[in-house]
Amino acid sequence: MRVGLTGGVASGKSTVSAMLRELGAVVVDADVLARDVVAPGTPGLAAVVAEFGPEVVDADGALDRARLGSVVFADPSRRTALEAIIHPLVRARAAEIEQATPDGVLVVHDIPLLVETGQAERFDAVVVVDVPEALQVERAVRDRRWTEEEARSRVAAQAPRAERLAAATHVVDNSGTIEDLRHRVTEVFGELVGKESAD
Repeated sequence: MRVGLTGGVASGKSTVSAMLRELGAVVVDADVLARDVVAPGTPGLAAVVAEFGPEVVDADGALDRARLGSVVFADPSRRTALEAIIHPLVRARAAEIEQATPDGVLVVHDIPLLVETGQAERFDAVVVVDVPEALQVERAVRDRRWTEEEARSRVAAQAPRAERLAAATHVVDNSGTIEDLRHRVTEVFGELVGKESAD
């Protein structure tokens, strides 16, 4: 059974991901893989340089994320070009990890932009970590030291909350305490493992 995990910025998705890992799931983190596939010496980095030019590489031969970010966030067509390079590489690497996982172990794909990239249909279950937008903004300002304007623009750049919830088979409400969250994550993990053994 393939499970997708997503949530808006500052929703607590990384905390949920860590809790699922503690419970025994294998977590495939798309953000980590996206960095791995463009590490120095990889075909992924070579493809990015071919598309965006050598100025996106720093003096150590690593991808200069800040410089590349300033290019792709200013121009949607350039962002699409970058995604066309990185997304297939990330999916291929995720498939390798999935195939290497023993039978009976729950595999959770942690994908921040799962809804935005139209991937919900690829999974048997989609877990959405949900908080009200006002709480996302409040946490982003407090925990990430963003300005309120930065937080609001990041929230606005993602799929609307209603669209994420519409894709969910399981919703994890993270507007309460850490104990509330752990209880709900344990509950969802049990449901997913139960469903997998039933299949």
